[in-house]
Amino acid sequence: MIIWIVIAVVVVLLVLAAVGIYNGLIKLRNLVQEAWRQIDVELKRRHDLIGNLVETVKGYAAHERGTLEDVMKARSAAMAGGQSPAQQAQSEGLLSQALGRLIAVAEAYPDLKANQNFLALQQELTATEDRIASARRYYNANVRELNTKVETVPSNIVANMFGIHREEYFEVQGEERDAVKVDFGQREATIPPPSGYAAGSGPAATPPPAEQPPASPPTQP
Repeated sequence: MIIWIVIAVVVVLLVLAAVGIYNGLIKLRNLVQEAWRQIDVELKRRHDLIGNLVETVKGYAAHERGTLEDVMKARSAAMAGGQSPAQQAQSEGLLSQALGRLIAVAEAYPDLKANQNFLALQQELTATEDRIASARRYYNANVRELNTKVETVPSNIVANMFGIHREEYFEVQGEERDAVKVDFGQREATIPPPSGYAAGSGPAATPPPAEQPPASPPTQP
């Protein structure tokens, strides 16, 4: 009788442990999915901003057709559905490379660089890139924790029983990593000298009153 009680207690403890492990795995999986939705929202905004940026550049550099088409092709590839996180990261990296070439082209067009709409899109795109980087770190941290649980005993036993698998990281590799963050820093403007005078020259300034010679006193009659 005591043996059966011990067995029953052990079984109950094992079931409770399995339930706790399962709930922990489900919580981590939900966090991974939530983190990916945050990335997806920011990526959609990024794609929209890049599309608007291309349209703005067209108005000033329409003959840069090859560069513009490269960006739009990379954008279409990044917007394609059904990609895994690793595939999406690769597509976004290629889009960033094409975008970097577009920004380099824009440097040759002063009127474009001064366009308020272009500047506003640059600033918003930079802010979006920052949010993507933050969301990527949050997502990868949750993926790392989930994958560790899936690979280690005893949680891997429960994971295999209920079909909970490893998740992919969202990570840009190699040269694509450097292109993810687009630098839109503005150069300081150089103010030209006034018209009609060479730089460093100009009309002589009137000396301040304290430096002018005192007036001669009036002659007494």
